[in-house]
Amino acid sequence: MRKTGKLDYIELAAVGGTLDQVKSFYSAAFGWTFTDYGPDYSAFAEGLDGGFQAEVPAKPLPILYSEALEDSLAAVQEAGGTIVKPIFSFPGGRRFHFVDPAGNELAVWGE
Repeated sequence: MRKTGKLDYIELAAVGGTLDQVKSFYSAAFGWTFTDYGPDYSAFAEGLDGGFQAEVPAKPLPILYSEALEDSLAAVQEAGGTIVKPIFSFPGGRRFHFVDPAGNELAVWGE
């Protein structure tokens, strides 16, 4: 069950190799399966859902779920987080990105 503030999704970079190489590795090593969403994104559902992004910096992006995205954005700002990408739409919902006080970038998404 999705709940506000719980880790819900993670995006990993595929910049060090091609998307096909990364998919092939995880398929071979762990039996993962993928759903492609265009040439630059492939999703997986292996315990914690996630996907590989071909055109992003080489670091993971933890993504939290929110039942009320605007409320979560306000709460992040009030707690001292810095919004680095305001709310935007993507296939499947909307999200924003923020940096926490330690410099970690996370995202929050909602339907």
